[in-house]
Amino acid sequence: MPNKVAAFAATPDPTMSGQTPPAAEPRKGQKATAAPAVPDQADLRLVIEEDQASGSYVYKTINRRTGEVVLQLPRDEVLRLREETGYAAGAVIRTKA
Repeated sequence: MPNKVAAFAATPDPTMSGQTPPAAEPRKGQKATAAPAVPDQADLRLVIEEDQASGSYVYKTINRRTGEVVLQLPRDEVLRLREETGYAAGAVIRTKA
């Protein structure tokens, strides 16, 4: 089956650099609060890439402002395990608490 997904580099959005959203700016007479730990949904971008080594797809949620990968599925550890010759399905799961 041919790959129909175009490669896309995960780069920060240049239109967002250096800007603060209006909601994040403190109003007159109010103290500035710390930035929220979770980025606004409008700042996130979903990137789907095909892992050439395994042929599976990697889903990344990327912060458009910083270019930081917020979430990746499957995780890097799982992708590295798949490349090892001694990998067996289920080897990632811990059976003891």
